[in-house]
Amino acid sequence: MALYAAAAAVLAGVESRQGSIKGLVYASSFQNVKQLYALVCETQRYSAVLDSVIASAGLLRAEKQLRPHLAKVLVYELLLGRGFRGGGGRWKPLLDRHKARLKAELARLKVRRGVSRNEDLLEVGSGPSPASQVPRFVRVNTLKTCCDDAVDYFKRQGFSYQGRASSLEDLRALKGKCFILDPLLPELLVFPAQTDLHEHPLYQAGHLILQDKASCLPAMLLAPPPGSHVIDACAAPGNKTSHLAALLKNQGKIFAFDLDAKRLASMATLLARAGVSCCQLAEEDFLAVSPSDQRYRQVQYILLDPSCSGSGMLTRQLEEPGTGTPSKERLRALAGFQQRALCHALNFPSLQRLVYSTCSLCQEENEDVVQEALQQSSGTFRLAPVLPSWPHRGLNTFPGAEHCLRASPETTLTGGFFIAVLERAEVPSSVSQAEASAPELRPSPVPKRKKRRRKAAAAPSSMLPCS
Repeated sequence: MALYAAAAAVLAGVESRQGSIKGLVYASSFQNVKQLYALVCETQRYSAVLDSVIASAGLLRAEKQLRPHLAKVLVYELLLGRGFRGGGGRWKPLLDRHKARLKAELARLKVRRGVSRNEDLLEVGSGPSPASQVPRFVRVNTLKTCCDDAVDYFKRQGFSYQGRASSLEDLRALKGKCFILDPLLPELLVFPAQTDLHEHPLYQAGHLILQDKASCLPAMLLAPPPGSHVIDACAAPGNKTSHLAALLKNQGKIFAFDLDAKRLASMATLLARAGVSCCQLAEEDFLAVSPSDQRYRQVQYILLDPSCSGSGMLTRQLEEPGTGTPSKERLRALAGFQQRALCHALNFPSLQRLVYSTCSLCQEENEDVVQEALQQSSGTFRLAPVLPSWPHRGLNTFPGAEHCLRASPETTLTGGFFIAVLERAEVPSSVSQAEASAPELRPSPVPKRKKRRRKAAAAPSSMLPCS
């Protein structure tokens, strides 16, 4: 099956340092990017366990035509994954010949380590990494449904709804088939770590977006009101773009730019599934977009999430534990691009509010870029104080840096992230004061835990948006 060969190729590329899992998956010719990405990540997560089982069973000695990375993918699927329910092609009969031995070796490994569950094998020897304990965050796509209906759907599937969380401890305590509403973002559901919803009908129908909490903050903090014109400067893969469209209620216009044609094509599929109708995609370098172009004269909001080292990404922390800080040369090149992109964005004449974000932990890509852009703006823009109760602030490298936000598995139970909100110190004459005022963020009513008496929906398509 092409899926298994593609996954093996990605694993081989990661091992030989040709790139990250995400980059290699997108560069692959396999069309179902999410399926490939999930399989590779899970195989890599259990890599040491699979190596032990394969060696003990003598699989590679018995099947000399089977390459190590492909063997690892196939054994994961057989023992820990879907069990070749999707087919397996010519590899299924081969693995079936060794199925009993492989299962026996997995059972022996559990006995030796004194555990009963497959996931407990990951925790033996050292405690689980903070990255592996980050909950599964699920954003309800309000273009297609509402939080009440999503909650009801999960309850009908046997999940226990715990209401709105009051602290991070509530999120840490999640186990089994329980879920909770995030204390900050009103459309964000939270499930226990490692909950897999990629095959869930609501996700496949575009009613749910699997998106880390930190990644939801940029659009929330940009907060463009319906009818606004917005630029998403480095838009692919599109989760933040779909969030912006939901905040706009598909009223207004999003200009989304990205240079990577393949990622842009995947993004178009994602946006269509999410019901986004207010977005114009362009395969174009944002730095080549003229601020004086009349098409963008009404743009008051820009979301800039440029290419970065990705040092805060959960997948990178899980797939390459112990990976150090990117080289000085790479950081210098990335920061130079980020600096140019941010200064370019601040030149749009009607711009009122901008969110700069990265999934990097490096000061060079975060506080240093923001500080330089503010200095070059000569007082035209300033850092907006946001989320005063957020526990992880920007590094104290310049006055006002505490208005920036940072995130990490240890401090916020999210992926590593950085966010700065810049606002114009003076409203440009072309924008009225009323238009310039950022909307106040008010949490939506908490979906009730009380069971609602109504006929259960048979399929996601019967879920209607709340009025």
